Amino acid sequence: MPIKKSRKIDIYAMTWRLPIIIWQLLFFVGPVIFMIAMSFFLVKNYRMMEAFEFINWSKMFSKNYFWDSYFYTITIASISTILAMVLAFPASFALAFKASEQMRRWAIFLLIIPFFTSYLVRTFSWFVILSEKGVVNALLGYIGLGPFTMLNTNFGTLVGYLTLTLPLVVILQTVTMANIDRTLIEAARNLGCKPLSTIWKVIIPLSKTGLIVAAIFCFILSFGDFVAPFYLGGSQEPTLPILILDTTKSGQQWPRAAVVAIVMMITLFSVAFIGIALAYRKKASK
Repeated sequence: MPIKKSRKIDIYAMTWRLPIIIWQLLFFVGPVIFMIAMSFFLVKNYRMMEAFEFINWSKMFSKNYFWDSYFYTITIASISTILAMVLAFPASFALAFKASEQMRRWAIFLLIIPFFTSYLVRTFSWFVILSEKGVVNALLGYIGLGPFTMLNTNFGTLVGYLTLTLPLVVILQTVTMANIDRTLIEAARNLGCKPLSTIWKVIIPLSKTGLIVAAIFCFILSFGDFVAPFYLGGSQEPTLPILILDTTKSGQQWPRAAVVAIVMMITLFSVAFIGIALAYRKKASK
């Protein structure tokens, strides 16, 4: 009979893991549990009272503005993700297959530099560029076009989302495609595969994991962003982060804001788990 080996606790490994576990418990698990509990509290006379009532959930789920904000946030975050993936792919392809290794490193370094500055500052810089008397409308005016209203629109929101996510998507796509085995691409070309077919049938499948991970990051950042839809989009159609702010200002309804935050987290976790499952799914062997 096989002898079962007892698992011993690796004290050395646990010592290094313990700070991470404590950090997650204090700054993620703890606040999430408190937020879930707070969603059942009641607000009376602008004061929160401990309770276990589902009134906050029923109130929010019965409001049309909540569902309008929910589906609008999903829609515009999805559009932002698609745009970022499409716009980033040519640049990433060129850096991965056309540029030298040294040039690729410099390009990635330059793509990281924007993250050294505040995202809020980068967003406000678009006011000068997109305003009716800004740089873009001034250039369009030379050819007899405009002025166009670009601020306080969905276009402005998308510009803000791309400011946040596009450099990260380019970096992730570039790193993924740069690690593809070149012999597989050469084999496809030797077998008569045309350039576009090589990209579609060889490069994209081989970089599937990195592309999906990049899309997940883009969607998560866009879905949870407050700055772009508030300052560039003018909150004409409030996203869920803006709805949280409005809810807290309306009678100090922090429990109802917690409901919105929990729905956001459930949505993002679902998207992340589905995306990771698709990214690492292996084809069934015939």
